[in-house]
Amino acid sequence: MKNILFVADPLDHFKIYKDTTFSMMREAQRRGYRIAACLPQDIQWKSGGVVTATVQQITLTGEARDWYRVDISEAKALKDFDAVLMRKDPPFDAEYIYATHLLEQAEREGAQVINKPRALRDHPEKLAIMEFPQFTTPTLVTRSAQAVRDFHAEHGDIILKPLDGMGGMGIFRVKQDALNLGSIVETLNKDGAETIMVQRFVPEISQGDKRILIIAGEPAPFVLARIPQGTEVRGNLAAGGKGVAQPLTPRNREIAETVGRALAPRGLLLIGLDVIGDSVTEINVTSPTCFQEITEQTGFDVPAMFIDALEANLREQGR
Repeated sequence: MKNILFVADPLDHFKIYKDTTFSMMREAQRRGYRIAACLPQDIQWKSGGVVTATVQQITLTGEARDWYRVDISEAKALKDFDAVLMRKDPPFDAEYIYATHLLEQAEREGAQVINKPRALRDHPEKLAIMEFPQFTTPTLVTRSAQAVRDFHAEHGDIILKPLDGMGGMGIFRVKQDALNLGSIVETLNKDGAETIMVQRFVPEISQGDKRILIIAGEPAPFVLARIPQGTEVRGNLAAGGKGVAQPLTPRNREIAETVGRALAPRGLLLIGLDVIGDSVTEINVTSPTCFQEITEQTGFDVPAMFIDALEANLREQGR
C-alpha cells in the first residue's frame, strides 16, 4: 500500500465540493493509497537527522460535513512516503520559499516531492510567463511608478496586479481616463518598495479567463472558462466568476503543449495555465485548481488523469 503526504492548508478549511486537493485525496484513496496531511509549519529538520513532519494519517469518510477521520498523528520522515504533494496555496512569500528548501532537503534524502521544490521556486506564477513572450499580452514588471504611467500612456487600458496574490486579490483595471492610477500604484508597490505587474487589458476576458490544466506535459481535453459577472473585471471563481467547462481549442492546445514541453521536464507534473483570448496571463504551479468543476461538467475524470500521471512518475523513479 502506497503512502502519500499532502502538504496543504488546514483540512478544516477545505471546501470539499470544489477543492482540487480533496479530489486528489479521494482518487488516491479509491486506489488503495494511505493518505496523510500536514501543514508547511509541521515540517522540520535537525542536524544529524532527516526532514520530518508531524502528520495526520486520515481516512476520507464520504460524508459532506465530517469528511475525514484522523487515524493517528505521528512524526514521520518525508523520505518514508512514496510521494509528497506540495499543495499549499499562495501567498508565495518567504515562508513558502523556506518550505521549499526543507522539501528540497527531503529530496536529497530520497523523498519524491511533486511539484519539485526547486521548480516551484524557479517559476513564480506571475513571472513565469516571461519565458513565453510569444503568448503574452504586452506586460511590464517594475517598481517604477513612472514606468507604469508610461505603460498606461502607451496602451490606454491596463490591468495592475501584485506578484504574490491569488484568486484575483489586488487586481485593478485602469481605463483611458487614468482614474486613480497614482493611488493604485502607491497601494500596490508600496511607494516603490514592491515589484508589480502591469498588462494591457485583454477584452476577451468577457468570454472567460480559461484555466488549462497540464498534467505531465499533456493538456486535459477540457478547460474551465471563468467568466466575470456583472461589472466585475475578474473572472476568478474566488471573485465571483462563473466557471463554464469548454473543450480545449486547437490554439489552446498549441499554447499548452509548448508550455508543457518546456516546463514538465523541470519537475512540474501539474501546471494551471491561465489564458485570456490567445494571451497567457499566469502559469500556476503551486496548487492549481479546477479539477472538480471540469469533471462535474464534462464527465472527464481529471483526478484520475492526475493520479495516473503520478503513478507513472513513481514507476519511473522505481517507487
